[in-house]
Amino acid sequence: MDRLANTVRPYAWGSTTALPELLGTTPTGEPQAEMWMGAHPGAPSRIDRGAGPVSLAEVIDAAPEAELGADAVRAFGPRLPFLLKLLAAGSPLSLQVHPDRAQAEEGFADEERRGVPIDAGHRNYKDANHKPELIVALTPFDGLCGFRHPDRAADLLEGLGVDDLKPYVDILRATPEEDALREVLTAVLSAEHHAIAGTVERTAVAADQLAAKGGPHADAYAAYAVLAHHYPGDPGVLAAMLLNHVRLQPGEALFLGAGIPHAYLSGLGVELMANSDNVLRCGLTPKHVDVPELLKVVRFEAGDAGVLRPEDVDGEEVYETPIDEFRLSRFVLAPGAAPHPLASRTPQILLCTAGTVQLRDADDESAAGLTLAPGESVFVPAGERIALSGDGTLFRATVVA
Repeated sequence: MDRLANTVRPYAWGSTTALPELLGTTPTGEPQAEMWMGAHPGAPSRIDRGAGPVSLAEVIDAAPEAELGADAVRAFGPRLPFLLKLLAAGSPLSLQVHPDRAQAEEGFADEERRGVPIDAGHRNYKDANHKPELIVALTPFDGLCGFRHPDRAADLLEGLGVDDLKPYVDILRATPEEDALREVLTAVLSAEHHAIAGTVERTAVAADQLAAKGGPHADAYAAYAVLAHHYPGDPGVLAAMLLNHVRLQPGEALFLGAGIPHAYLSGLGVELMANSDNVLRCGLTPKHVDVPELLKVVRFEAGDAGVLRPEDVDGEEVYETPIDEFRLSRFVLAPGAAPHPLASRTPQILLCTAGTVQLRDADDESAAGLTLAPGESVFVPAGERIALSGDGTLFRATVVA
């Protein structure tokens, strides 16, 4: 197993304190948004096997079957198919969706054929892969996930008492579900900027006032008022009102599949995703919003946010998802308990988020082990057997192959 040296990404929406508090470091005053663990080319982790630090991506490229195992290479090719992150949102992220694999393959091929530069601001598809993701809360975590039922969205909008919203309310009440959601989202994102900015401003004032009064929608109104504060005049604020507002408690999770509009608003969590950069934005951002392409990708299906809780499997708490590129689980280790054996034919990244966790070679008790503190992580090549013990919480990222 290899201790990982990881990169922290300083995106503007990042918290200035959450990651330093977890890592036990001094805040710099600058945002610290994400810590990446894996072999993504944007910021691969580094390991040292005695000859100095080297990129985990280079190590895998040199011997993919030895590092990933034959099963994973056969299923996903000679690359680590997932990226693990610590994500610390101090302000809202953009409202976005991800394509499914077929959409990503088609969109990427089309932009390559048209010669759109890979780093162009208006480029939609950076690769040919889908990007399902899972977020597990480490602190109370606010987000938006999936469409509300049209009647509930209509109630929320109508309760604001803003005349500009009445046409959207009428559509949501009188039109079949999929058509209603599509029509309102299209109208909001396609509206003339000056007109929609005024509507957003009036909506924000009303939401702020209603949040202060309390009531059944107070938490949601408060969240939307915060969005409008960070993104004044942005039509994404109105688009966000079509979505479920959810507050995760520590240990709870959300799975974001293809076509599900979502945004993270605040909190610290562990995020695991397929190794892709494909994002189509719906708003809450100064970046490019391609409305026609977005509407091809969004799934206009209403439902609850779908909060996940882990299922215990022989002491391993597993977050079940419907994809194979990644599998996330959690161990809550107690002092004095017997070491927990851990073996896999596929690669693993192990991340400590609380307390301390000891790792050792399960086949060689004389070998030196590793101790992980919060925020520290290791890469475990396929086929290596280790044992866990300690007094802490450990997340395990691997694949299903």
